[in-house]
Amino acid sequence: MGLQSQIKLPVIDFSQENLKPGTSTWVATCNKVRQALEENSCFEAKFDKVPLQLHETVFSAVGELFDLPTQVKLRNKSSKPYFGYFGQFKSLPLYESMAIDNPTTLEGAQSFTNLMWPAGNDRFRESTQSFSELVAELDRMVMRMLFESYGVGNYYDYYVKSSNYLLRLFKYRKPEMDEAKNGLYPHIDKTILSIIHQGHVSGLLVKVKDDQWVTPQPSPTSFVVMAGEALTAWSNDRIPACYHQVIMTEKERRISIGTFSFINGIIHILEELGDETHPIKYKSFNHFEFLHFVKSHEGKNWNAIKAFCGV
Repeated sequence: MGLQSQIKLPVIDFSQENLKPGTSTWVATCNKVRQALEENSCFEAKFDKVPLQLHETVFSAVGELFDLPTQVKLRNKSSKPYFGYFGQFKSLPLYESMAIDNPTTLEGAQSFTNLMWPAGNDRFRESTQSFSELVAELDRMVMRMLFESYGVGNYYDYYVKSSNYLLRLFKYRKPEMDEAKNGLYPHIDKTILSIIHQGHVSGLLVKVKDDQWVTPQPSPTSFVVMAGEALTAWSNDRIPACYHQVIMTEKERRISIGTFSFINGIIHILEELGDETHPIKYKSFNHFEFLHFVKSHEGKNWNAIKAFCGV
């Protein structure tokens, strides 16, 4: 399956001034979001609320983070699976990433910053927190649209109150001569949503319908919204998780930023999303227990969510 450059992701504009709940524009966008995720597992969001100056500052700050010594970056640890430092893998020598838990809060952003820079780094803390707050706004808008599109808008407040955001920062060095170009192998995330914002270097590939791979192009106002396995269960298999990978074809290092949403507690499988055509296929489950399951021997398969909480 080669890259099909003529195929593009669905593009949904979240920057419209009249995009307000209850309006015809809002309802139409709700339908576009649901259709894009059900058919393609992902879409490109046009979102201009991240100012260009903040976009440039946060990518510069993240670049400085990855220039720190490896022993400093290894301090990024967590008891939560997938919430710490990844890197130094022989199978993925180009890849390195770090994670900030609760980045939308002063406590979360400050804790990570102090870990990396004990003397402080206000530029890093302020830019990552401001960026996270804005992208979390996009996440909440997408999820509210999904809840309303499925007719279960009264459950949306629980999502907001229970959300646990993770800011994952990615660096891929350029391949050496005759070195494989794989930055990340094809995989699906265990999130509700994964929202990826690229710098100026492309490399992300996402699989859409008909098993075609698409390469979204970087832009300061472009965010790639991808469904995770937890959303597949919540939607009762209506929304498949998005397969994606990174291939380094450009001759410079690549920085990107992912905003991942999890539920701190139970993901409730709603009876309203089941019917004769779509019988309920999952049981309600604890999201972080699912992450621990995935890290176990039993959970290492391509359909972990079905193995963990399938009916």
